[in-house]
Amino acid sequence: MDLDVFVTAHRAEWDRLDHLLRRGRRLTGVEADELVALYQRTATHLSLIQSVAPDPMLTTRLTQLVARARATVTGTRRAGWRDAARFLTVGFPAAVYRSWRWWVPTAILSVLLASVIGWWIGAHPEIQSAIGAPEDLRQMTRPGGEYETYYSSHPAASFAAQVWTNNAQAAAMCLVLGAFLCLPVIWILFTNVLNLGVGIGLMSSAGRLDTFLGLILPHGLLELTAVFVAAGTGLRLGWTVIDPGPLSRRAALAQQGRAALGMAVGLALVLFVSGVIEGFVTPSGLPTWARIAIGVVAELAFLTYVYVLGGRAVRAGEVGDVEAADRSAELPVAA
Repeated sequence: MDLDVFVTAHRAEWDRLDHLLRRGRRLTGVEADELVALYQRTATHLSLIQSVAPDPMLTTRLTQLVARARATVTGTRRAGWRDAARFLTVGFPAAVYRSWRWWVPTAILSVLLASVIGWWIGAHPEIQSAIGAPEDLRQMTRPGGEYETYYSSHPAASFAAQVWTNNAQAAAMCLVLGAFLCLPVIWILFTNVLNLGVGIGLMSSAGRLDTFLGLILPHGLLELTAVFVAAGTGLRLGWTVIDPGPLSRRAALAQQGRAALGMAVGLALVLFVSGVIEGFVTPSGLPTWARIAIGVVAELAFLTYVYVLGGRAVRAGEVGDVEAADRSAELPVAA
């Protein structure tokens, strides 16, 4: 394709589209129809130029022109309660459900690794000595020690807010940093697993593993699930950079990125629930079985929510992305 000839042939159409866009809402019915037709033709021109004879300056101009035209043709829409309800009942559970092949193996491997680390530390006193002085370790693991008082060291409301903020930040970092070829996500995940393994190892060596699990399980089941979902989603986003599948890398990253941002909002709500449990239930005077039962119920409720609502949405064709009307237009590409 001779680019100069192509530009000469269609420049008038692009200039006309630009003129109509500048007029805004003062268009007649005939002019509005003309604007739609010019928008469609210009989008086709842009696709053709990108695939056959890419020119940076011309591509930039037409991309901006097509984006402005699309905004004028489709209009803008304010988010409302319907969008929030759709997100909670369709978008978020579908995104979690679709990514289970990433976060379920992540959860299993993480729990196994934490168990191995805990056994290794608990069975080797020399490793414990490398972690801290014997007196410091006794102070941490004794009845009424730091592991137990940690959950009641601050007022419940402020402690729950602090826990929620920290966990939400960790989940968001997993989701956002996943695009960097998965490496930051693996490091964040390993740090959490290592901390859990150290706690298991030190408390088991003191013969108080049951106490430790009684403190961790009420909130930890839901909290760790949210972290595993975030890590799995981040790993999936990083893998998309390597293997985008049938879509272009840009389109695949855009789709997974939008799903990841939505996941961050949904997981913040999940972590809020786990933070409330950690702030009010974990340090409470309830029997251990009752506290663990509350954690198990919260975990089962979340998994049922994902399996039922998410599975139904995915079977209906939902991909966990925003609605089609809110996505950027994807132009056809050459085969």
